[in-house]
Amino acid sequence: MASGSPKNVSGFIIQGFSDTPELQISLFVLILGIYLIILLGNLIIFLVISCNPHLHTPMYIFLQNLSLIDISSTSTVLPNLLHILLTQQNNISFLGCMTQMYVFVAFAASEYFLLTAMAYDRYVAICDPLHYIARMSRKHCAGLITAAFTVGFVDPVGHVVLISKLSYCASRLINHFFCDITPLLKLSCSSTFSVELLTYIVGALLIFNAFLLTLTSYIFIISAILKIQSSEGRQKAFSTCASHLACVITLYGTGFCLYVRPTTSYSLERDKYFSLLYIALGPVLNPLIYTLKNREFHSSLVKLRQRGFFLLIVNAT
Repeated sequence: MASGSPKNVSGFIIQGFSDTPELQISLFVLILGIYLIILLGNLIIFLVISCNPHLHTPMYIFLQNLSLIDISSTSTVLPNLLHILLTQQNNISFLGCMTQMYVFVAFAASEYFLLTAMAYDRYVAICDPLHYIARMSRKHCAGLITAAFTVGFVDPVGHVVLISKLSYCASRLINHFFCDITPLLKLSCSSTFSVELLTYIVGALLIFNAFLLTLTSYIFIISAILKIQSSEGRQKAFSTCASHLACVITLYGTGFCLYVRPTTSYSLERDKYFSLLYIALGPVLNPLIYTLKNREFHSSLVKLRQRGFFLLIVNAT
C-alpha cells in the first residue's frame, strides 16, 4: 500500500496530547482504564457467545462480530497512544502510519455496515416473523457479515493509495494521536483535491446509504410496532431492537459530531478529544447496552462462570 511513499518522508511524528503535558499521566490512566473496560466487556461477549450453542442465532452472531470490530478498531489506536503517553516515543514509520490508517478506517466502515445488517435482522424479526428463519438462515447471516467486512475493508483502499502518493512539507508532525485522514492532508504540500473528492463520494455512496438503509428499516419497524394492539406487545417488540437502536444512535451521533460540521468549525486540537470519544464511547457502551437486561446472556454467563471461564477472561486481559 505504501510502496509509492514520497522520497521526502520516511516517517511521521505523532503529537498526541503533548500540547497538554500536565495531563499526560491523567490521560494515560484514563485511557488505560477505558481500554481495559473495552477489552474485558467485549471479550466476555465474544467468548460467552462462542461457548454457548444456544446463542448461535443471527442476533448474537452479529453481536459477536460487533464485539470483534470494537476490540480490533480500538486496539489499532489506543495501545500506541498509551505507549506515546508513557514513553514520549512518538515516531511512526510511513508504512506504519498508512497501515494504521487503513486498518482503523476498515474496521470503522465495517461497523457501519454491520449495524445496517443488524437493522435488517431486526426488521425481519418484527415485520416478517413468520419468514424469519428462512430469511435469516445461517447462510444468509454469514453472507451479510461477509459483505459488511468486505465493503469495509475495500472502502479505505483508495484513500490509502492517494494519500501515500502525496508530497509532504518539511514538518512531519501529525497534530493528532494517530494517523487519521484529515491531519495527514493538513501536512501535504501537494493538492489534496482527489482525496477530498473521494472522501465525499465514499461518504455519499456508502456511509450515507448505510444510514439510509438503517433509517428505512426503523421506519418500518416503528410502523409495525405501532400497529400492535396491546401495550405489552408493543413494549416486548420494541425491547428486541432497543439495544441495537441505542448502538446506532451512539455511533452515528459521535460520527456526525466529529465529521459532519462546517469546515470553519474544524479544530485539530478540539477534534483530538472528539476522536477519542468517537473511538471509545461505542466499544465501552455496546457491551452494557446489549447485556444489561438480557436474561439469556446473563444465564449463559453464570454457567460459564461456574465452569471457570470468567477467571480465564480476567486473566487474559
